[in-house]
Amino acid sequence: MKTSTTTARRLTAIIVIFISTPTWLQSSQSPSTSGAPSEFTVPATVEWLDTNFDLRAAEKIRITASGTVKYPADKKHHDGRTFGPDGLERSYEDLIHQYAVTDAGHGALIARLGSAEYGQPFLVGTGKEFEAPVAGRLFLGINQSLKNASTATGKFRVKIEVLDPGLTTATAVTAGGPPDAAIPSITPTLLEKIPRRVSDPQGNPGDMVNILLIGTENDVVKVFATAGWVQVDSSVQTTVVNAIFDSLEKKDYLTMPMSTLYLFKRQQDYGFAHAEPVRVAMSRNHLRVWKSPYEVDGRPVWCIAATHDIGFERDQRNNGVTHKIDPAIDGEREYVNATLTATGLVSERNHVTPSNALTEARTATGGTFHSDGRVLVLILKSSTPVDK
Repeated sequence: MKTSTTTARRLTAIIVIFISTPTWLQSSQSPSTSGAPSEFTVPATVEWLDTNFDLRAAEKIRITASGTVKYPADKKHHDGRTFGPDGLERSYEDLIHQYAVTDAGHGALIARLGSAEYGQPFLVGTGKEFEAPVAGRLFLGINQSLKNASTATGKFRVKIEVLDPGLTTATAVTAGGPPDAAIPSITPTLLEKIPRRVSDPQGNPGDMVNILLIGTENDVVKVFATAGWVQVDSSVQTTVVNAIFDSLEKKDYLTMPMSTLYLFKRQQDYGFAHAEPVRVAMSRNHLRVWKSPYEVDGRPVWCIAATHDIGFERDQRNNGVTHKIDPAIDGEREYVNATLTATGLVSERNHVTPSNALTEARTATGGTFHSDGRVLVLILKSSTPVDK
């Protein structure tokens, strides 16, 4: 049920991002609850502005922006560069920088809901209507490097209007989505049927199955796409083609393929990655997904092995070079948990401990990993079909 008034909440706030002021404390003011506009200033060296807007689930706002920012003169731009909230058109040199929104203009106004670690940044530009998928704090920022921010001048004026105050249920004000709670349909019998580990093509046991998703194939694809995960390329040939096209379109290439592993005697159905531009070859959050032969409440159970690539190491099978994963693999399980649940597409979640829990082992390439043995279970909301 939705409330019909915003008496106790802000109706309108004006948030002004000043790129040269040295006063950080001004950005921590609370928005007015009387309906009067509020103004904030943020120095260029601050990566994100905390608006102090704590949005409820389904709260809808309209963001509009104006003003200009200027980058100083350099060897290529003798008069500097001045631009508005849509930012500068991306160039080939932008491919070697890490911007929060990879396909948005350089210097564009952006926003995110929730923490810097898990919140998915999105383009605002000169205007955007946004509905909060879950409760969380709203942040505003600029799609630029810290080097840019240290020398930029100017400001964006940002107006935020509340169009709908959102839901009033208890979970609607709980940041990050539904809390952990027992899921009766996830039984010990089902958990016994799920293999604890995947294997390489030679049958060597490898990564741990540390996440279960319950939903249709469309549900699975949609939740990852919404959370900003990308489907990885399936072959080296595809990699070359996609890298060329992404470069021609001045986009960051993030879909580098991953090796083939096996579960239920077949290779993964999907591979997804969250990667950092530039560092994608050595550092990325990634996972493999298999559809299991089991169902819960008439919907398929999907098994996931999620790990975090943090560098390279020797492959003990052949003395070659392979990716090194973070041995504390529960961190990657929780990264997936936070990013997927933040989409609002998760209806229930819980951590369960199988009777034959895996707490320590080696990957197929010889690297060690350790875990508390728990498996994350996410029940996905039903969705309409999406393109693969």
